[in-house]
Amino acid sequence: MANTFDTAGVAIRENRLGSITGYCGDAQDLVGKSRGCTFAGMQRSFTQSGTCPSFCSTLQLSMVQDAALINHAPAGCAGDFAMFNLYNRYGQGKRKMPVSNARLISTNLTEHDTIFGAKQKLYDTILETFRRFHPKAIFVTASCASGIIGEDIEATADEAQEAIGVPVAFVNCEGFRSQVWATGWDAAYNAILQKIVKPPKEKHPERINIITFIGENYYSELLGPLGLEPNLIVPFVGVDALSRLSEAGATAQMCPTLGTYFAAGLEKLHGVPEIKSPPPFGLPLTDRWLRELGEVTGKQAEVESLIKSEREAIKDELKVLQDRFKGLTCFVAAGPAHGHSLMAVIKELGMDLVGGAGLHHDSALDNGDPGADTLDAVVKNYGNFNYSVSNKQPFELTNLILKLKPDVLVLRHPSMIILGAKLGIPTIFMDDEHLGLGYRGLVRYGRKISNWIRNPSIERTLARHNPPPYTRWWLERCPHHFLGVNKDE
Repeated sequence: MANTFDTAGVAIRENRLGSITGYCGDAQDLVGKSRGCTFAGMQRSFTQSGTCPSFCSTLQLSMVQDAALINHAPAGCAGDFAMFNLYNRYGQGKRKMPVSNARLISTNLTEHDTIFGAKQKLYDTILETFRRFHPKAIFVTASCASGIIGEDIEATADEAQEAIGVPVAFVNCEGFRSQVWATGWDAAYNAILQKIVKPPKEKHPERINIITFIGENYYSELLGPLGLEPNLIVPFVGVDALSRLSEAGATAQMCPTLGTYFAAGLEKLHGVPEIKSPPPFGLPLTDRWLRELGEVTGKQAEVESLIKSEREAIKDELKVLQDRFKGLTCFVAAGPAHGHSLMAVIKELGMDLVGGAGLHHDSALDNGDPGADTLDAVVKNYGNFNYSVSNKQPFELTNLILKLKPDVLVLRHPSMIILGAKLGIPTIFMDDEHLGLGYRGLVRYGRKISNWIRNPSIERTLARHNPPPYTRWWLERCPHHFLGVNKDE
């Protein structure tokens, strides 16, 4: 199902990208089955946990610095507001920005509202939000409750926009819409495309949009020597800056899982070319990404010079790290596309990748280019490996990790890091998604892993006092037992 990018709604990833949340096998097999978006993922008969698309939408939009966000939901959905504000303040501090609270508001839907409707309540909340904060835009995120009762949030938002004179954008991110919570990123970006981004008044070919999260600006290491300027979006920029995204020379993304919809939309609606090569993690993929960027920006000669000088600058330390890690085994679990980038870095550092897990799997990206397939790129450059898709199911991951017995765990999401630590395995949480970026990122990554695994006493202590909570019955089963895989007998 193709997107038109011109409506205030976005098709869910299951229908649009053939996304799945369950698979076990190997990476090469999954790549082959994904061609054509016709692969039906394996369905669990038991699920322990999950995440909501509204979480992703609200988190990303709450970090637009001079906007406000209204969650049209019961008060319980505001339970994550403190975490969103923590991310906002943490990122501001890293960037030496004035530290301030995110503008997060809940309409506090009640039982009465779910019976009689809450259109007026939402309208009044929008006006009160504008009166208190004077934001340059207001985003209104949907919830399961507002979706179930059929609230016409879009119409109310448009009516309030006429009254206050600033964009009021509807975000269709109801939690029940999709089992793939990354659909929430798409809904957030759809709202920005519809209500914030304007046609270009002038072009800035040196400016490169980078769709990202809260990582530090390591992109300057790659773009600066080329005379290009990274424009990191969406967090920690203002509404005016977002309105001018159409003026950039190109759009790239730290992780296609995060940015697939936004990058394709900017290209289709405003002619901003998307860099479709997989992100620059690992030597061959960094080379490839830079060369495509060079073609788009007319910097081919500068790119070749940069590749040569950067490879030369890191080769000695990279060799030391590769020798140090030789013989070590590693397991990586993360969001799919960025997880594939982490797997490339692990292989580049000389470790044996005994397995990987993605939190979901997109059979395609919105640009429709098979060459943008990050998992396929890792397989072609580094070989095949054990791979599964597990949407934050701790019972599956604990079982799988115990059976694979890796020397090192690399995990992306903070809620998952305790899994490895409780098993006594040195577990590295890669909080900055840009740490391993480019050539110098390889040695940065290697240093962090080397420092962490040097003293695994904290993991060993936790393992002694915190045995896995699962029964022997489960730990003796195949990790994918509830996906219908019966390897137990």
